[in-house]
Amino acid sequence: MSKTRVFISFDYDHDAILKDFLVGQAKNPESPFELADWSIKEHIDHRWQDKARARIRLVDVVAVICGQYTDRATGVAAELRIAQSERKPYFLLWGYSSRTCVKPSSALASDKLYTWSWPNLTALIGGKR
Repeated sequence: MSKTRVFISFDYDHDAILKDFLVGQAKNPESPFELADWSIKEHIDHRWQDKARARIRLVDVVAVICGQYTDRATGVAAELRIAQSERKPYFLLWGYSSRTCVKPSSALASDKLYTWSWPNLTALIGGKR
């Protein structure tokens, strides 16, 4: 059975550790997903957006890891807008259990922030949103 390819979007300046946690979960032998390319840390210009769009087009789903300052992360907002324009399914993960986490500025009002747990993660990647 092939694994679901996931693009990770996260705030490089504040939440890189969260990306590391998700990378670790992807290495679980029973993981139903694999990580494709993740966020690009470069100046947001036309070339950057073209690279992000190309990477997002190659995945099955986009996981947006949300932290305390995600609403200020312009790269996360841009990646989510690209996922929306490409009609890629996406979901928002509450990154820290003990902190207030916020949605990216480009999230829809109807987008839910999901608790990050193994059962939730596998369900969300499997399309249950």
